[in-house]
Amino acid sequence: MKKWIGSLALIFFLAFAQSASAVSNQAIHWGFMKGKNGEQGEAGAQLDQLIAKYGAFYKAGKEKKIIYLTFDNGYENGYTAQVLDVLKKEKVPAAFFVTGHYLKSAPDLVIRMVNEGHIVGNHSWGHPDMTQITDDRIRQELQKVKDETARITKQKDMTFMRPPRGIFSERTMQIAKEEGYTHVFWSLAFVDWKVDQQKGWKYSYDNIMAQIHPGAVILLHTVSKDNADALDKVIKDLKKQGYKFKSLDDYVKTHQENKAN
Repeated sequence: MKKWIGSLALIFFLAFAQSASAVSNQAIHWGFMKGKNGEQGEAGAQLDQLIAKYGAFYKAGKEKKIIYLTFDNGYENGYTAQVLDVLKKEKVPAAFFVTGHYLKSAPDLVIRMVNEGHIVGNHSWGHPDMTQITDDRIRQELQKVKDETARITKQKDMTFMRPPRGIFSERTMQIAKEEGYTHVFWSLAFVDWKVDQQKGWKYSYDNIMAQIHPGAVILLHTVSKDNADALDKVIKDLKKQGYKFKSLDDYVKTHQENKAN
């Protein structure tokens, strides 16, 4: 009888331990309160804690007027070359988060991104909701993008990723971290991806300028004609306001230095 009770207690203990150590796969849709009047956007304490736990980020410190410019590239719509022309002319670094479709359909543009000093990040191979696929499938989605990028460009390492559709969970964040990735979210965005609802360059310009703040991680989509047409004026006017554009590598370096001090 004692032996049976002891075995039962062990089963309950193991079940409890497994439950306590399990990582949540509850789907989270990235969202935040938009910044205005130069004040930072805020995701809230709960998301801030989760972000910090996995070494992710969506903004930098508010002490310096630094901006991180990022683009999501699910497919090519004819405007990325124009975006790259502006970045080259203004000497602004950016990060482009690409999918498998983009790598296969526009390899010349991905090569240009790397050759011109930009970061190519991981946006998954097939753009799935990662909370709905297995651990192994997540690893495969990330690895395929990394391998194909390395095959067609000189970029052999890939350390930044952005979850497709902005949907993630603690489980997906943990797996990505195990694969060597840092999640990059954003603190400035607007509805710019609907190609049949472009409203003119001023729509993009006004949305960016209304939300801009020190430490902003800007998310834009290269499928948008509005963005491509507004980008030159956006960059020039933000420079006039004293903002400096930095790469995601600079963010990581600065963050590590601050932790060491």
